[in-house]
Amino acid sequence: MTTVASAPSAAARTVRVPYAELLRFTTEVFVAHRLPPGRAQLAAEALCYGDAAGMDSHGLVNLSRLYLPLLADGRADPLAEPVVLADRGAAVLVDAGNALGLWQAGAAMELAAERAERFGIGLVSVRRATHFGCAGHHAARVTGRGMVGLLASNCGRQRIARPPGGAVALLGTNPWSMAAPAGELPPYVLDMSTTAVPTGRVRAAARAGREIPAGWLADEAGHPVTDPAAFDRGEAHLLWLGSGSGAEFKGFGLGLMVEVLAALLPGAGMGPEPAALEGDGGPSGRDDDIGLFALAIAPAALRDPEQVAADARTLFSTVLACPPAAGQEGPVVYPGWHEARRTAEAHRDGVPLAVPLLAELAALADRFGIRPVAAEVAA
Repeated sequence: MTTVASAPSAAARTVRVPYAELLRFTTEVFVAHRLPPGRAQLAAEALCYGDAAGMDSHGLVNLSRLYLPLLADGRADPLAEPVVLADRGAAVLVDAGNALGLWQAGAAMELAAERAERFGIGLVSVRRATHFGCAGHHAARVTGRGMVGLLASNCGRQRIARPPGGAVALLGTNPWSMAAPAGELPPYVLDMSTTAVPTGRVRAAARAGREIPAGWLADEAGHPVTDPAAFDRGEAHLLWLGSGSGAEFKGFGLGLMVEVLAALLPGAGMGPEPAALEGDGGPSGRDDDIGLFALAIAPAALRDPEQVAADARTLFSTVLACPPAAGQEGPVVYPGWHEARRTAEAHRDGVPLAVPLLAELAALADRFGIRPVAAEVAA
């Protein structure tokens, strides 16, 4: 097993930044890159959500590493106007024109919800999209309308993970999310990659100098690797959800499911194409022409909405009422509970940011002539 020593680092120190201030700054950065103000704010909300909800691997750390390079290189078009290629009422096919995914994914979910209000269900299938951040943020947009939302994305032609027993990478991390209202309780929001973890979590651990658990990465001999930096050195490859328990084929199967729904359906770039077979086992291709699957379901089209809401309260409150097993700390919760709690805390007390990230944002502020964010208290 390859290991790396854990050591304290500057990345471990955090400060809290007022949410409104962070949103203002991020919006202005996107406006400086020619996104229209309304679109820039929605993109900023999607990105800041990652830090507020405790998923900082998908938060502002990606502003200068992912989204601004996409815009600078022309791989994401700030002014793209998505085009409807086919409209069948409850099902719509959209060409996103390389619009920034942080905005486009939410727009797709909103369109799906509009169709669900008319038909009970709304499907928006998107091609030529770009990276959209946290899937759960977008899927949960429809819960305020009493709807269930599903959002899935492939990684275009970027291949990161190998099929079980395979020698070359064929698929990306292929994330998906499902969200549902839970009455007065926080909405249920399942947000997951189909690989053991997204690559952002591996790289976040590398930046912090932390070891990762066995089951995330493996070397060519199949041995566990706990040094996260080994991934970008080409010394380890990403594993599937369930790896280490003999269930990796389930994660791979879910990854292929997302590829069918998000790429095959709209005609987006696919990971498993002949060019993938020429790979050397490491990541190959680029995440261009990403496909999205956005689905909204309106239960009220089939049942009395008050009864649906009552049943949802029963379902999720029963989960919360489950007694914890002996020796377990904390209550039993469902996906989305912790994220909702952290988000509420971040909006009230400020968003926790690592000190080095705050320095990166200050450098961006200076570069683009934007007022920098001001940290308030240590976290």
